[in-house]
Amino acid sequence: MSEVKSETPVKFFVTPGAGAKLHSMLHYSQAVRIGDVVEISGQGGWDDDINIAANLEAEIVQAFDNVETVLAAAGATWRDVVHVNSYHKVAAGADTIGAEHNDVFAEQYRARMGDRSPIWTQTGVTVLGAPDMHVEIRVRAVIRK
Repeated sequence: MSEVKSETPVKFFVTPGAGAKLHSMLHYSQAVRIGDVVEISGQGGWDDDINIAANLEAEIVQAFDNVETVLAAAGATWRDVVHVNSYHKVAAGADTIGAEHNDVFAEQYRARMGDRSPIWTQTGVTVLGAPDMHVEIRVRAVIRK
């Protein structure tokens, strides 16, 4: 029996603006594409200068916009997303993430993915990568041909 080798290319992506700044500061990429699978790093609700949006709803919407930008750089869209991991800053001892987060997430899912419903894992955390962050979103997408 002979072994069949598959050379699936691995390509990393760094987006302009915040992506380039974070890459320079922290030496990480915003996405990796391996064949038809795209994985992105956690995206917060920041602008190109890495300033966090002023209120929670705006921050969540901006995080979704940033996910969309990173997906596009790797050749994917929200309609290709199959798994979402979201990280939500909550007060120490909190027993739930809460409707304030969940309602905006559900609204963004419906607006961006239509009738598709990927799997979703939420995690409540006490800190995120920057002091003013309240949410971070990481996704996996499978590009359909």
